[in-house]
Amino acid sequence: MSIQTPLGRVRGLGSAKSGVEHFWAQRATAVALVPLTVWFVWAVAAHVGAPHEQVIAFLGNPFNAAAMVLFVIAGLYHMTLGLQVVIEDYIGGEVAKLALLIATKFAALAIGAISVIAVLKIAI
Repeated sequence: MSIQTPLGRVRGLGSAKSGVEHFWAQRATAVALVPLTVWFVWAVAAHVGAPHEQVIAFLGNPFNAAAMVLFVIAGLYHMTLGLQVVIEDYIGGEVAKLALLIATKFAALAIGAISVIAVLKIAI
C-alpha cells in the first residue's frame, strides 16, 4: 500500500530520499560556522589598519590558515545548500532551475578554489 497518488506513481515522483541529509548538512555547517565566524570577526577586527606584513604573518600561522580554509569551505557549502532550497522552492521553470543550481555550485566551487589557493599560497 502506497500513499502516493496514482498520477505520482506513474510519473515516478516522490521522495528523493535526500531531504534529511540536506537538513542535517545545513545544520552541521551552521554549527561549524558559529566558532569559525567568531574567529573570523575577531581576526578582521584585530587586523584593521595593520600593516600588510602583519596580516601575512597572521595567515602564515598554520592554525589561522586552517581556520580560514575551514571558514571558506563551510561558508560556501552552507550557502550552496541554502540557495539550493530557495531555487528549488521559488524558481518555476525546470530549465531555469537546473541552470541556476549548476551556476550556484560552479560559482561556489570557483570561489572556494581561488580562496583556498590564496590562503595556501600565503601560508606556505
